[in-house]
Amino acid sequence: MNQYTKYILKRIFYMIVTLFLIATITFFLMKLLPGSPYANEENLTDAQLQIMNAKYGLDKPVWMQYFIYLGGLVRLDLGMSFQYNSTVLNLLSSRVGPSFQIGLQALIFGMGMGTLLGLVAAMKQNTIVDTGATFFAIIGRSVPSFVFAVVLQLVFGVIFPILPIALWNQGFISSILPTLALSISPVADSARFIRTEMVEVLQSDYMELARAKGLSRMEVVMKHGVRNALIPLVTIAGPMLVGLMTGSMVIENIFAIPGIGEQFVKSILTNDYPTIMGVTMMYSFLLVVTILIVDLLYGFIDPRIRLTQGGEAS
Repeated sequence: MNQYTKYILKRIFYMIVTLFLIATITFFLMKLLPGSPYANEENLTDAQLQIMNAKYGLDKPVWMQYFIYLGGLVRLDLGMSFQYNSTVLNLLSSRVGPSFQIGLQALIFGMGMGTLLGLVAAMKQNTIVDTGATFFAIIGRSVPSFVFAVVLQLVFGVIFPILPIALWNQGFISSILPTLALSISPVADSARFIRTEMVEVLQSDYMELARAKGLSRMEVVMKHGVRNALIPLVTIAGPMLVGLMTGSMVIENIFAIPGIGEQFVKSILTNDYPTIMGVTMMYSFLLVVTILIVDLLYGFIDPRIRLTQGGEAS
């Protein structure tokens, strides 16, 4: 077994352990939630409660419920929702589309605008343009996206009523405001990231050599600088997309979008334990798989990564 195979197996092992810990912690946290998963429980008789508990397996000891839960995860069975006559898997699969669309649009727009902003800031280093871009990046990271969401609704839905401020019933146009609200963070992160990388790249020896060969400043930046600065940014695109899908929970509720985030919030309010755990495990799985893919690609294509005998990257 070569070193790269050991490296892959070790990363997969870490992924499985991480998911196991998340599943365990999530399960027992659910048991600490106050309240009942049944609506109008006070109107149910003891016999009716016993029937309901037997139906959802809540009549069994906690340790037994835990192992049943783990067994279901292995079979991709997330259980039945307490509030809907549907399996959690079907419930989430019907809602993943809007969440993925908004997250992907916010990622593309945010990284595109952030890259442009960071590039301009790096080329105009220590000028008012650089200061303005840095200030915007700080604001973008400091102010929560739901604040921008409310401002966008006020400006483009009330003062200038040109875009819908809620509901998912007008196609792409319904996704514009939530996409803009959600993209603030990627714009800021990409701008800071690209500016830092570009400043370092522009001061490197091979950039000096390119200029010495007679290439114009724009040719040097576009042919050599941007490409080298974008490589590290691409590696965080996957985790950033998952982060955007996770961060869309509040945004989806503000804009009344029928996505996974909205469902997650409703599930918390109604103590729908299987759905809460299902959403948590879905996001966790997407995140760790994305990180695993990035790790494997880096270990395969980056010549600076060397695998030690233990399979660790150095």
